[in-house]
Amino acid sequence: MEEIDREATKNEINYRGIRAMPFVIGNETFEKLGTIGSSSNLLVYLTSVFHLKTITATNIVNIFNGTCNFGTLLGAFLSDTYFGRYNILGFASVSSFLGMLVLTLTAAVSKLHPPICGNQEPAPVCVGPTPGQMTFLLVSFCLLVIGASGIRPCNLAFGADQFDPKSESGRRGISSFFNWYYFTYTFAVMVSLTVIVYVQTSVSWSLGLAIPTIMMFLSCALFFVGTKIYVRHVPKGSPLSSVAQVLVAAFKKRHLQLPEQPCYSLFNYVPSNSLSSLLPYTDQFRKFHLPASKLRVNFA
Repeated sequence: MEEIDREATKNEINYRGIRAMPFVIGNETFEKLGTIGSSSNLLVYLTSVFHLKTITATNIVNIFNGTCNFGTLLGAFLSDTYFGRYNILGFASVSSFLGMLVLTLTAAVSKLHPPICGNQEPAPVCVGPTPGQMTFLLVSFCLLVIGASGIRPCNLAFGADQFDPKSESGRRGISSFFNWYYFTYTFAVMVSLTVIVYVQTSVSWSLGLAIPTIMMFLSCALFFVGTKIYVRHVPKGSPLSSVAQVLVAAFKKRHLQLPEQPCYSLFNYVPSNSLSSLLPYTDQFRKFHLPASKLRVNFA
């Protein structure tokens, strides 16, 4: 009995929500200042500094934003199945910082962007980017996509992981965390779309991109400083895996012959008129029905 109590004490999670919250909120605030400050004005940057056509620049920005949104599915899957939120967030934060650093270099180093348009009459002559300059720019976008794919699906959930959802103080802490999260998010968006965009368009692109890069560096530093007090849950699998398994099983059973009344041969069948029945039986999607005679259970 004492051995069981010692094992339970050993496995008990030490939640430090209030102590961990400043690091998570600070990481999120600086990360949003960095990413939004870098990406909100990309269209103007591509047309004015890299001299791309408006249609080409718009396509690049749309592909960049769409890939960031789609990549969150992969980031969430890897986090829930293999690596955990902490590892994904750490890797993605570093990737975002490197992406912003490379993007800043494209503006600060003259050889990494096309020369300024000439003043020839009747129209100025603008030289487009070389393949090397374009490759360097796209590398920064790829790093930013990797960062966004890992940060977006994990940062909010990782912050909530720091509180005990079973205790009253933990539930109050989660509510407080969400309030501060969205407050700082709104603040970061407001500053990025006003101050940082103004510096980029009216002062200097290299300075306007260096500010978000510094913010992202501070975000990484704050995140890793709080490493010792974070609660890091073990990955338990992703719902996407279960959905994929169902689809694969349905495909393999597409030629399976079902009995006349398959509901009576289902495993643990509960009649629809029973109070224990959550969902009534239906003949739709019959491929997903597994008769008890076809069920194979493996015991470890």
